[in-house]
Amino acid sequence: MAASNKVGRSRWVVVFATFVIAAVSYLDRNNIAIAASSIQQEFHLSNVQLGGVFSAFILGYALTQPIAGRVADRIGASHAIAAGILWWSLFTTLLPAIPPTAAGALGMIVAVRLLLGIGEAIIFPASNRLIASWIPSRERGIANGIIFAGVGLGGAAAPPLMTFIMIRHSWRDAFWVCAVVGAVAGVLWMLLVRNGPDEQKHTSAAEREYIAAGMPQQAAKSVQSARWLDVVLDRQVWLLTLSYFCYGYVAYIFFTWFFKYLSDVRGLNLQASAIYTTLPFVAMTIASPLGGWISDKLLRLIGKRAARCGVAGLSLLVASVAVWIGTLVKDVRVAAVVLAGGAGALYLAQSAFWALSADIGGNSAGLVSGIMNMGGQLGGVCTAALTPVIARSLGWTASFSLTAAVCLVGGVIWIFVDPFHQLETR
Repeated sequence: MAASNKVGRSRWVVVFATFVIAAVSYLDRNNIAIAASSIQQEFHLSNVQLGGVFSAFILGYALTQPIAGRVADRIGASHAIAAGILWWSLFTTLLPAIPPTAAGALGMIVAVRLLLGIGEAIIFPASNRLIASWIPSRERGIANGIIFAGVGLGGAAAPPLMTFIMIRHSWRDAFWVCAVVGAVAGVLWMLLVRNGPDEQKHTSAAEREYIAAGMPQQAAKSVQSARWLDVVLDRQVWLLTLSYFCYGYVAYIFFTWFFKYLSDVRGLNLQASAIYTTLPFVAMTIASPLGGWISDKLLRLIGKRAARCGVAGLSLLVASVAVWIGTLVKDVRVAAVVLAGGAGALYLAQSAFWALSADIGGNSAGLVSGIMNMGGQLGGVCTAALTPVIARSLGWTASFSLTAAVCLVGGVIWIFVDPFHQLETR
């Protein structure tokens, strides 16, 4: 890393800016999980109705992923992300504006969360398109690791920030603060980030040459995007998508039900729940760049299959075991630590998914990663909706045991992934 930085650091400014935007996006999407009990009481919602509210965001986010990815490929990733930030900041302000006595209040909440999800859909397909333009293949593991550490940071910031404001003011004030944070981040983004090194005036010629020399061969030869049909029917894209569905199912346990599980099911008070709810996100923040660093190191030492497929598959298997054991532990604090370890193991795999989708997609990296991320978010839809239903029928242990089983399947799928595959352009 030190040697490569001698040619310039503009690409790492882009990575760090995207890390900040990722953190803000997860603050703005995870805030509702912390305010869930207050919103439930104020609007008289059942757990199943709350699950529908959670699912609305994820559904809007999931179904627009491929479109968002193609938009980023076409108009430029930095422009697409700037528009997305302004969109989701606006809809973050609208939810606390809904009066609890309004006719159809539940429908309004669902609609706002759905539209918020559509706005946030752009962030990761577009960021992967930036990676495909800015980052040489051998650095994509650590670059994606840094970006997705923002997910952990945003998730970790949400419980203490939201709880602090909620205790002193209200959940509505907490949402408005989140919206202001998003708007400020959007302004900084527009000042700092461009679509590629050729558009960034401060990028040196040496860094441009270094970036171009490290691109995958197919991407370096072509400036065209792959056809929609070729991407949609590609076997490797679907293997990544299926595994990411399993990944998303597990991840969204922590983004939706974990806070409520610790407070309502395990009996922790509001402040203790806020503290222990941050642990999975701290683990994600550490594990995401660590997984990327390990993956890039293995890429140089023993090859791409071990670096991408091996790291991802093994990480998912470890996460599966940790989630299963965590629900069997009787002490709530120990259980929270074990489950946080599962979240960390899960995020060791994050970079491999996104680095490989960028390599496979090339100039269609936005679309490829959009399809893959759609799979992950549909997994989240299932988590948000099914978890309370299973818990009501069979208990919360059954809900988490199913999560562990899904995670295991996601790890096994990596046996069949070809890390050397690249899409053809026509």
